[in-house]
Amino acid sequence: MARTLAMFTDTSVCIGCRACEVACKQWNQLPAEEPQWTGTYAAQPHFTDKTWRHVRFIEEKGQEGQPKWLLMSDVCKHCNEAGCLEACPTGAIYRTAFGTVDINQDICNGCRYCVSACPFGVVHFNQGSGRVNKCTFCVDRTSEGMQTACAKTCPTQSIQFGYRDELEVKAYKRLDELKAQGVKEANLYGVDEQGPLGGLNAFFLLLDKPDVYGLPENPQLPQKPIFEDAAISAGTAILAGIGAVVAFRERGGGGDGEGGEE
Repeated sequence: MARTLAMFTDTSVCIGCRACEVACKQWNQLPAEEPQWTGTYAAQPHFTDKTWRHVRFIEEKGQEGQPKWLLMSDVCKHCNEAGCLEACPTGAIYRTAFGTVDINQDICNGCRYCVSACPFGVVHFNQGSGRVNKCTFCVDRTSEGMQTACAKTCPTQSIQFGYRDELEVKAYKRLDELKAQGVKEANLYGVDEQGPLGGLNAFFLLLDKPDVYGLPENPQLPQKPIFEDAAISAGTAILAGIGAVVAFRERGGGGDGEGGEE
């Protein structure tokens, strides 16, 4: 089995240049969007079907009331326990040989169960195609041994791409460095494979609590009914297909009989 690929995003060196957003759009041929008022320098308030990398700008009050900016380039987490994958009734969402999570656009039926199942609000419905999409981890690049477009273009190496086990070592080393410098709030989000969702294959070093960055402190898989509904939806589709075939055959058989009698 191939080693798991991952991305480690160190927010302490992010400069908010949004080069990663541009690189993502260019490589994946995602159309431009009209900027929305967000109250910050972000062009969009959150992920969309056309924005798969999203840079967050969070303004806080620092020491002595001075403003302090927290910057973060966010992306699909490619969870080890992926709610979107488990909720998909058609098998369109699958795990690649490298441990990442992708969507087969030819199989997706646009039911949007995955949209509800994602605890990070990453998956979005595309009105134009009638299907859902999200970050693919640049599977067309990474499967050929190249870096993701966002990691390749990041000028500060805030986004690092590679094998998960190696990036995990780097993440803990960087955390120790920041702690030694007195950054007490620094923490790692999604590294622990024994933690929520079995760990994330896109994990982060944060300079404050996760909820400050709009991340759930303890992300959870969706409630069981969503998975049950997905299974029912798949079963209903199969039964409907079988019923259509049977009805077609009965009509065809009846016509042959009547023609023979005449």
